[in-house]
Amino acid sequence: MMSELPLDQVRTLLAVVDEGTFDAAAAALHLTPSAVSQRVKALERRTGRVLLRRTKPVRPTESGEVLVRFARQLARLERDARGELGISGAGEPTRVSVAVNADSLATWFLGALTRVPQEPRLCFELRREDEDHTAALLREGLVMAAVTSSADPVPGCSVRALGLMRYLPVANPVFAEARLGGPLPEALAEAPVVVFDRRDDIQDGFVRSLSGGRGTASALRHYVPTSEGYAEAVAAGLGWGLVPQAQADPLLRAGRLVHLAPDRSVDVPLYWQQWRLDSPALAAVAEAVTATAAQTLRG
Repeated sequence: MMSELPLDQVRTLLAVVDEGTFDAAAAALHLTPSAVSQRVKALERRTGRVLLRRTKPVRPTESGEVLVRFARQLARLERDARGELGISGAGEPTRVSVAVNADSLATWFLGALTRVPQEPRLCFELRREDEDHTAALLREGLVMAAVTSSADPVPGCSVRALGLMRYLPVANPVFAEARLGGPLPEALAEAPVVVFDRRDDIQDGFVRSLSGGRGTASALRHYVPTSEGYAEAVAAGLGWGLVPQAQADPLLRAGRLVHLAPDRSVDVPLYWQQWRLDSPALAAVAEAVTATAAQTLRG
C-alpha cells in the first residue's frame, strides 16, 4: 500500500516530462538513463498506474499529469520557502506562469500585471491560449494560474469569477453596405467572416443565435490568429467579425467599423483559476488581476 510519494521519484518524473526523453532527463539530473528509468518504474509500481506514454517526446498520462502538477507545486513552495528564509539564489526573481486568452492579453491583462507590487520580485511567463482551453494547461501542470471560461475548478485549484468580456458584431462600413444587405442572419451566413483560429466558434454561435439555432457563419473564412490583427482585419474590410468592445469602441467612433446589430452582443464569462497554494507571489498576482478585472470587465 502506498503511504507516501518519494520526492526524488516525483522530481525525476517531472524532469522526464520537461526534457522530453529519459536520456535528456538523465543529463539534466546528472544520473544515468538507467537510474532515471528505474525511478519512474518504481513510482509507477508504487502508485499502481502507468504515468508516462513512452512517445517522443514523452507525455504524461492522466495519472501522470496529477503527479507532474504536484511536482511543480512542490517546487513552487520550495522556492517560496527559500525566499522567505533569505537563502534563495542571489537576485533570483520568482517566476509566475499564467495562461491567458489573446483578447484579454490585448485589452486588460497587461495592465493588471503592472499593479503587482515590486516586492517580492517577480517575472511573468505568459502562455497565450484560447479561454476555452487555458484550463488544460493548468490540468497538465504547465502553468500556475489561468484566465479561463471554465467555472469548474481543475483538481487542486481554486476559481473565482472575473466578469464578462463583451464582443460586438461589427464590419467595415463599405463591406457592410456591399455584402450585408437583406436579413442579417442570412447575410452573415453568406458573407466572408474573420475567425481567430480553427477552434474559434464565437461567430458561428452568434449566427445560430440570430437564426434560432440554425446555420453557421460562411465557409469563406479568413484566419487571423492575433487579437490586434483580428480587429484590424475586420476594420480593413476582409470580413465581419466579433471584436472585443474595448477594441471595437475606438474604431466605431472613428467610423472604421459599424455595429451590425446594435441591440445584440456576446458576453463571454471569464474566471481566474490558480493552484491552491499559500504562495505570496501567486496571491499578489491574483489580487491585481481580480481588481483590474472588476474595473474593466462587465459585472
